[in-house]
Amino acid sequence: MDKIDRMRAFALVARNASFTEAAQRMGRSARLVSKYVADLENALGVQLLNRTTRSVSLTDAGATYLMLCEPLLDGFDELEDRVRNEQASLRGVIHISAPTGFGALRLVPSLANFGKKHPQVELDVKFSDRRVSIVEEGLDLAVRIGPLRDSSLKVRQLGRMPLVVCASPTYLEQAGYPSHPRALATHECILDGNMTEPTVWRFNVGGQEETVQVNGRFRMNAPAASARLAAQGAAIARCPAYTVADALQSGDLVELFAEHRMSPYVVAALFPQNRRLTARVRALLEHLAGDPELCPDDKR
Repeated sequence: MDKIDRMRAFALVARNASFTEAAQRMGRSARLVSKYVADLENALGVQLLNRTTRSVSLTDAGATYLMLCEPLLDGFDELEDRVRNEQASLRGVIHISAPTGFGALRLVPSLANFGKKHPQVELDVKFSDRRVSIVEEGLDLAVRIGPLRDSSLKVRQLGRMPLVVCASPTYLEQAGYPSHPRALATHECILDGNMTEPTVWRFNVGGQEETVQVNGRFRMNAPAASARLAAQGAAIARCPAYTVADALQSGDLVELFAEHRMSPYVVAALFPQNRRLTARVRALLEHLAGDPELCPDDKR
């Protein structure tokens, strides 16, 4: 029995927590997939999976084996890709994580274009505004905006995203127009729950970074929600440019302190260091990095 099939069966069962789902993905019967995993465990002399009538979970040995075998499977897939010359005709699944708002507004159109070019590639995208573990969740890559804290991951820059401070004309009429970033201390501001310091806003004043302590009754963990709240006249928001571009153009929001913007955030694709990228993932990275519509906001 092929060891690669055993490893692949185990990895699919582990990632999907289901023998049935793994069997469907392999095009084999659940009984045969179960035999593959059992034979692998017998060959190793350890139990890799805990099985009950309702659930499947990894043992400690299984978690270690999964972490080490997935790069081998990726490398084997890449070997086959190259032999078959699949640069011209890519196939297989790419597992992606992306922020909800940016993913819906900017990433999805780019993925649609990529899908048209490569009709045999499947794109499994999970949208979330929390920072997911790429390795633990079996992702090929994650798109992130902002400071990159995880040094254990490789980074491919895709573009840059400015942060825009803005308010609605209604709010400014009622509360007054702040003449300087320091004046924000006396205004109602929307706090970003994703930030490590949500009450500290930074500005470029005379070429120097200046911090302003802000406060407010509203705390949001989704930038699009902050933008919508600001457009309703509730408070001043600081949002990624993609969330407020349409509202700024329509006049529902007005940008404040455009001349004091700090350096834009990086929009990047992150992927595991110890995993060899398959041809399909490399092709997607090149596509995203070369798409001018993904991050058109940084024109300063």
